[in-house]
Amino acid sequence: MSAPQAPEDKQGGGNRGDPPGDLRSVLVTSVLNLEPLDEDLFRGRHYWVPVTKRLFGGQIVGQALVAAAKSVSEDVHVHSLHCYFVRAGDPKVPVLYQVERTRTGSSFLVRSVKAVQHGKPIFICQASFQHTQPSPVQHQFSMPTVPPPEKLLDYEAFIDQCLRDPNLQEKYSVVLNRIAAQEVPIEIKPVNPSTLSQLQKLEPKQMFWVRARGYIGEGDIKMHCCVAAYISDYAFLGTALLPHLWQYKAHFMVSLDHSMWFHAPFRADHWMLYECESPWAGGSRGLVHGRLWRRDGVLAVSCAQEGVIRVKPRVSKSKL
Repeated sequence: MSAPQAPEDKQGGGNRGDPPGDLRSVLVTSVLNLEPLDEDLFRGRHYWVPVTKRLFGGQIVGQALVAAAKSVSEDVHVHSLHCYFVRAGDPKVPVLYQVERTRTGSSFLVRSVKAVQHGKPIFICQASFQHTQPSPVQHQFSMPTVPPPEKLLDYEAFIDQCLRDPNLQEKYSVVLNRIAAQEVPIEIKPVNPSTLSQLQKLEPKQMFWVRARGYIGEGDIKMHCCVAAYISDYAFLGTALLPHLWQYKAHFMVSLDHSMWFHAPFRADHWMLYECESPWAGGSRGLVHGRLWRRDGVLAVSCAQEGVIRVKPRVSKSKL
C-alpha cells in the first residue's frame, strides 16, 4: 500500500529523528493492521475504546481506508473519503470490512467499503483515489501563527497540572483522572488550553499539535492518510460544544458523517497542527470543519463532520 513519497525537507519534520523499527507506531502494527479473510474482505480488531464504550469512529474510518487502499495499485494516492456512521460499534466483537471496486478509471478510482457487525452495517464509506496530475492552478489558506509544539505542554502534562490545582472540584478531578487513564495512541499538545474559569468565554474553535505515537516512516503515504483518518476524529466534534460547556455537559455525542480531502503528502508521525472550528450547531446536531497543517505551512488535509449532540444542564443559573 505504498506510493511516491514527499521529500523529508518539505514536510517540516522538525528535529525529531526516526527511531528504530522496534518502536513502530501501534497504529500501524495493531490498530490499522487488518486481517485478510478473502478477496476484498478484511477483519479489524480494537485497540482503544473510549469511555462511551462505543467503538472510536476514527478507528473505523482508518480501518475502512486501509481496506479500500488494499484494492488499488501503488501508483495512486488517496484524495478523498466520505463516510456515514449508521449504527453504534460493538467493542466486544471484531469488524468485518467488505470492499466493492465501484470504479477503476484512468484518472480516478472509487472504492465502496461497508463495515459490518452482527450481520448489519455499522458504517459505509466511499474512498476515491487519483493518479498524480500536476496543475498550474494552486492556492491555499495561510497556516495560523502558533507556538511550536516544543514550547507547549502535552495533553497528559496539562491534565496533571489541572489535577494539582487545590481549587479543583472533585467532580472535575474524577473526569480528568478518567481521561488520563486512557491509552490513546496519538500525542496531543493543545495550543491554548482553557481552564475551568474560562468556560464562559470559549469560542467554537480549538487548535492542537498532533502526531501518531511511535515511528511510521516515509515509504507508505497511503498509510499516513489512514493514520490521519484515525487522528482526525479525536476531539473533533467536541469543538461544537465549547461555547456551551459552562452551561451544559455532553449527555450523548456521536458522529453522523465524516469527510476528508487529502491535498499534499505528509507524515502522520511528525507534528501537524489540527485547526478545528464549528460554524453551526442546532437541532441536536453540530457541524465542525478541520484543517491539518504540516509544520512548513502546507495544508495537508481538510475535514468536515456532523454529529448528534445531546446535553444536560451543568448547573442551575441561580448557582452561576
